[in-house]
Amino acid sequence: MARWEGNTRERLERAALDLFGEQGYDRTTVAQIARRANLTERSFYRWFSDKREVLFGGDDLEKRFLAALDAVPAGTGALPALLAAFATAPEVFRPRDFLEKRAAVIAANPPLRERELIKLASLSAALTAALEERGCDRPTARLATDAGLAVLRLATERWMADDRADFPQMLSAAAAKLLAVATEAAPA
Repeated sequence: MARWEGNTRERLERAALDLFGEQGYDRTTVAQIARRANLTERSFYRWFSDKREVLFGGDDLEKRFLAALDAVPAGTGALPALLAAFATAPEVFRPRDFLEKRAAVIAANPPLRERELIKLASLSAALTAALEERGCDRPTARLATDAGLAVLRLATERWMADDRADFPQMLSAAAAKLLAVATEAAPA
């Protein structure tokens, strides 16, 4: 086994995604993933607790958002602060082809879709708590987080669909769309 090659985590992720695409998530084993990455099963378990965590492991995005949110000047509104933090997402995004394959594997497997929702709920809770620490009341923090995550999702979808797209521009356009929808639906 060529353990000295480096990029162990990335190699395991790529091997897993390739195998999930070729033979399906359920029919892929940890041993196969490790073998495809030219590693041992033991090496696999140093990085991931199970094959599911190849798709969900790590909290780089959450850490990035929380650090970026912490850096936003005090007094910035809840939603603008979140959008400023979200603009840093490309710094930790995986390559588009990886994200596309990952999304396809998750979409094809109900238990993985459930895991994706759990991960999103965890991110939402962390962002809401961070806004509360910044002085927002809970209802405002929760509403801003929900709205911000909707903007992030739309921006990410648009960014994924166009390899020339600029993520901050997609984020800004999605926020403008939210504002248009919100003011259109506002009660008199």
